[in-house]
Amino acid sequence: MKQVNQKLNPSTAGLAYTANVAIYLIVNLLFTAIASAASLTEDTDGYKYLAYLTAPVALAIGFFAIVSLFKQKISSVAPIKCNYKYYIIALLMVFGLLFSVGKISQPVAELLKIMGYHPKGQNLYMPSLEGGMIVPALMVMAVLPALFEELLFRGLILNNCRPEIGDIRTVFICGFAFALFHASPEQTVYQFICGCAFSFLAVRSGSILPCMLMHFINNALIIIFCACGAVDSMGNLMIAESADIALTVLAAVAFVASVLWLIFDKKPLTKCTKGGVLSFFITASAGIIILIVLWIVSFVTRL
Repeated sequence: MKQVNQKLNPSTAGLAYTANVAIYLIVNLLFTAIASAASLTEDTDGYKYLAYLTAPVALAIGFFAIVSLFKQKISSVAPIKCNYKYYIIALLMVFGLLFSVGKISQPVAELLKIMGYHPKGQNLYMPSLEGGMIVPALMVMAVLPALFEELLFRGLILNNCRPEIGDIRTVFICGFAFALFHASPEQTVYQFICGCAFSFLAVRSGSILPCMLMHFINNALIIIFCACGAVDSMGNLMIAESADIALTVLAAVAFVASVLWLIFDKKPLTKCTKGGVLSFFITASAGIIILIVLWIVSFVTRL
């Protein structure tokens, strides 16, 4: 029997990124055609659910296609076993990201406004959350993204990059790839930080599960806050100023503590080999170019 090559490499990671971008565009066109055929407009729940399903469906197809094509074991690109302490770190980190670091999006949005950009209110993206409708919203907007975005970014891409690119460079590459994929001008900086934080946790824990937990909690809390009417149109928590300051400081401390905990972990970090970074960007270049164009289109259409 021919032995399966299990070698992980950044070229595969780059190809996975480009392939997933291409599949995303195809699925997006398909769902747009479905929405048009069903006469769904942007303000309808059906359209919003299709829009939210586009990325998870595309990434699911892309992940399993790449794993199958390159004959890589899922356990190699999406390991799950880790020490329980990393789940504690994950909780501290997501608390810090959501209630402290997330505030960085406000000055970014204000800077973009100077250039004529008009951010779209977060609530406008939400489907109806009344009654039991919060359940399908959590499934489509929290569970599925947490599962399939993490399988791609902190699974397939991260674990193919690490052996040659090294841990630190991989963290930043995954953060860049994650932020660019979302093509949201006002959220780009925050998503880059989130992408790096999630990736650092995945590197240190050696597991994808703590990142999935963080991703789910982040998305789920936003949905729950919207359902409770606890946030304004831009997604800011509506609480007293003093309480907001206290929450921000506490969250900042939690985030710094989680990062320091990971930095001083005793696990050694892998180093970069010559040519590793270039290998990723060569094969990922088509996907990166497409996403940069989409980012620019997203910016221009909000002017």
